[in-house]
Amino acid sequence: MTDQTFDLVVLGAGSGGYAAALRATELGMSVALIEKSKVGGTCLHVGCIPTKALLHAAEVADAARDAAKFGVTAEFQGIDVPGVQAYKDEVVQSKWKGLQGLLKARGITTVEGEGRLVAPLTVQVGADTYTGKHVVLATGSYSRTLPGLEIGGRIITSEQALALETVPRKAIVLGGGVIGVEFSSVWKSWGADVTIVEALPHLVPNEDESISKQFERAFRKRGIDFKLGVRFQSATQTADGVTVTLENGETIEGDVLLVAVGRGPATAGLGFEEAGVTMDRGFVITDERLRTSLPGVYAVGDIVPGLQLAHRGFQQGIFVAEEIAGLKPIVVPDVNIPKVTYSDPEVASVGLTEAKAVEAHGADAVTTYDYNLAGNGKSHILHTSGSIKVVRLKDGPVLGVHMIGARVGELIGEAQLAVNWEAYPEDVAPLIHAHPTQNEALGEAFLALAGKPLHAI
Repeated sequence: MTDQTFDLVVLGAGSGGYAAALRATELGMSVALIEKSKVGGTCLHVGCIPTKALLHAAEVADAARDAAKFGVTAEFQGIDVPGVQAYKDEVVQSKWKGLQGLLKARGITTVEGEGRLVAPLTVQVGADTYTGKHVVLATGSYSRTLPGLEIGGRIITSEQALALETVPRKAIVLGGGVIGVEFSSVWKSWGADVTIVEALPHLVPNEDESISKQFERAFRKRGIDFKLGVRFQSATQTADGVTVTLENGETIEGDVLLVAVGRGPATAGLGFEEAGVTMDRGFVITDERLRTSLPGVYAVGDIVPGLQLAHRGFQQGIFVAEEIAGLKPIVVPDVNIPKVTYSDPEVASVGLTEAKAVEAHGADAVTTYDYNLAGNGKSHILHTSGSIKVVRLKDGPVLGVHMIGARVGELIGEAQLAVNWEAYPEDVAPLIHAHPTQNEALGEAFLALAGKPLHAI
């Protein structure tokens, strides 16, 4: 049994936890990083990275299927699932190995095992304890299900979906948010029939309504079926398939049911509440500077109410390390954190939707411009449709940017700078957007809002 003392003890080595550890060591702190599984957490091992590998494989499948449109002779013969898994696993293993090396090179003490907060500044792992001048709670999240819907067999979460050994013939997806539509996109590209069930009125319901409607049209065109505004009632499974019954009495049959109804905070049984941390339905409550109710104890990532995004956790980890060091980092509100859905088509957004902007400032104070990608040369080359919508305060700054189309996730960097720096469209309009790029479409939207549209009517 040992009792070691550090400047900072971090419980959880996902995006938020390892970012806090790395930044803290840069700032001269000694750090213990405790992780029960693998450093990198959900994002690296069963989330962002492996799902995007599958999505890229889906994009390659679509490119092969549609090659004749571009004058290329090719043939789509099917999906080699073991080959896709090997490709996905190689990407994950490479990133994992790199992260392990980085943590070691920085002199971070990495502790393998399940940690529990046993005192305000002390984490116990087995028989050993680790005490910090400060503690960061970063234990991440798990896949939720619905009451009475038990995971197992043909009823799966995203973790099991990543490891499927065959392409489903027919998949049912419960939930039309990011995880649900991404897997739906993959399976459709691989040749499956897909039906999405979403209780809210739209797919990707957290996006601007105009984007959601375009997204639904695109999925409908791809042959992806969806049921909107109807709730799940029950599911039964046999050795051959699964049957889902909706509250309106309709039934849907498939090979698998993917439960993609969101993620919950992984905090149960870790001693937070017993140590005095204020909780709400499993989430850790913090102030805007990520301080918990216990002095010296911070929380970051998916256990803090708000957007559950790896890059949010990553930024919060850096924020907390700098906060502890007295650097007074700026707070980035959740609404101004970029969001990307990596389906076909992609969706990317940052800042206020038109509806939220009107709610906050009034209809007369808000102006929008929606630039159709049909006018963009690179988008035509890629055979993608979609739009870029910019929301601004009249005679004021950009409040939000909302995009749909192939590869628009790559445009979110400029968009989030404009929103977070409270730029006026007139500030951005004189700047040069390389030709031919999709980035020009963002430039055209800013030009239009600045009163000098060129390629826009």
